[in-house]
Amino acid sequence: MSVSVTLPALGESVTEGTVTRWLKAEGERVEADEPLLEVSTDKVDTEIPAPASGILAAIKVAEDETVEVGAELAVIDDGTGAPAAAAAPAAEPEAAPAPAPAPAPAVEAPAAAPAPAAEAPAAAPAGGAAGTDVTLPALGESVTEGTVTRWLKEVGEEVTEDEPLLEVSTDKVDTEIPAPVSGVLLEIVVAEDETAEVGAKLAVIGAPGAAPAAAPAAAPAAAPAAAAPAPAAAAPAPAAPAAPPAPAPAAPAPAAPAPAAPAAPVAAPAPAAPAPAAAAPAPAPVTPAAPAAPAATSGDDGAYVTPLVRKLAAENSVDLGAVKGTGVGGRIRKQDVVAAAEAAKAAAAPAPAAVPAGGHAASKAPKLEVSPLRGQTVKMTRMRKVIGENMMKALHSQAQLTTVVEVDVTKLMKLRNKAKDAFAAREGVKLSPMPFYVKAAAQALKAHPVVNARINEDEGTITYFDSENIGIAVDAEKGLMTPVIKGAGDLNIAGISKKTAELAGKARGGGLTPDDMSGATFTISNTGSRGALFDTVIVPPNQAAILGIGATVKRPAVIETAEGTVIGVRDMTYLSLSYDHRLVDGADAARYLTAVKAILEAGEFEVELGL
Repeated sequence: MSVSVTLPALGESVTEGTVTRWLKAEGERVEADEPLLEVSTDKVDTEIPAPASGILAAIKVAEDETVEVGAELAVIDDGTGAPAAAAAPAAEPEAAPAPAPAPAPAVEAPAAAPAPAAEAPAAAPAGGAAGTDVTLPALGESVTEGTVTRWLKEVGEEVTEDEPLLEVSTDKVDTEIPAPVSGVLLEIVVAEDETAEVGAKLAVIGAPGAAPAAAPAAAPAAAPAAAAPAPAAAAPAPAAPAAPPAPAPAAPAPAAPAPAAPAAPVAAPAPAAPAPAAAAPAPAPVTPAAPAAPAATSGDDGAYVTPLVRKLAAENSVDLGAVKGTGVGGRIRKQDVVAAAEAAKAAAAPAPAAVPAGGHAASKAPKLEVSPLRGQTVKMTRMRKVIGENMMKALHSQAQLTTVVEVDVTKLMKLRNKAKDAFAAREGVKLSPMPFYVKAAAQALKAHPVVNARINEDEGTITYFDSENIGIAVDAEKGLMTPVIKGAGDLNIAGISKKTAELAGKARGGGLTPDDMSGATFTISNTGSRGALFDTVIVPPNQAAILGIGATVKRPAVIETAEGTVIGVRDMTYLSLSYDHRLVDGADAARYLTAVKAILEAGEFEVELGL
């Protein structure tokens, strides 16, 4: 019986949808509730599941076509329709995977020729049907795709349910995807550095003990090698395992060897025993080809090592077998190799020569290491692309201007130094200068809401926020990230310290969630932590301003005292406020900065610090 797949209602005001991708091809088997296609509307991108199990008999709406709600998208033949669907492809050689089991008893000599061509596609459906698909889940409301950055398991390895299987990077977050079931990783569909849409199949996991589908990938490589002599010689090449093809009469039917392993169907058509002599040399190229693939992804001690890490290790003469990996599952990362190289150089460095009497000590300037990226051309990461797009969007959509003030933070620094030890013991986090700046910025925002606002261009309105959600720019390994401290205006110094430490740790460790990254109404960037005097920072999209914090340096300054005006050495810093001049005027920016400056210079945080 045929079952229609229709476009369901995807929202109260949604009247149509566009088919963005079919997850199954005609002739493939689908299971009830299994994702069948992806649809995009003006409200949401989602998957449409199969309403019944069976064979996808016909696709009525092609990709990129738009149809109304209720329109027929495809037809599925359930149990009774499967034979009919299989009969049609039988007429075409390349559709042989479906009818392959039916003509099992056939032993016609002519049929053996097209059979090998059909066997390669047959392996894929077999592997997919016997296992569980690993798909890219929705990682946020606006996240539509993700890039596979690293596979934590290899084909053939056993995985446990909820065990991290791969790492994925999106424009919002980097995260791990766990295995949905326990079993054996049969197939990796999306390679590292490839981008897939939400819902796309990433891999296939089979039952424990199942054979991986890696062999079919190696077979095509072996076939072209043997194809030079003649098409008949291509078949003996995969016939290296002489034992399976022993039952020559069953050769044309891939159904017989299927229980052995996914690779068996490729070896089965090879029983063309006409040329035993040709079969003997064929295994020679096949044998080294098999271990070649795993060798590229396994370290000296069996741990996963990427090509970039191997190259970096070779350039720095680092023995990977002696490096302890800090990645997931003990895998070796780039930082591990760099640390090992630096440790080796430090150990080999000669002791500094004694300074002769009356001489001068050697310069303390740090030695700059040559970066492994020097002279390289590498692929732009997704994170880098997203950062670039956001920066260009911000600069091209706002009238940006920067105002700077100088702040004397001497009292604040003394207060911090006095309280930091007791604070760390009591709160469990270090007391850095950053929470004081966040606290002062949030307090001033309450009095100057024009800086904590957003222009709604489509409506021609301005929203003045009633909460101070402050984004904190973090210099993470993969690029600039801005996790958000929600309700910063309602937190004390201890609360801000804990939240800042938590978000910074998650940003550098790749544990940020989409919620951690969204909802900022104002942003703070501390480029002074890297020694910058001040910076003309860029206002993020959908915000009115961003505060830049410069380095704190000791400088002579004029001080007003009871005894008169004196010059003293003070801790000074610059605060720069970049703002959207369409909403914030120069006077508004100056008033806001002056308020922040007054709070910091007063340094009245003794009560919050327990002093």
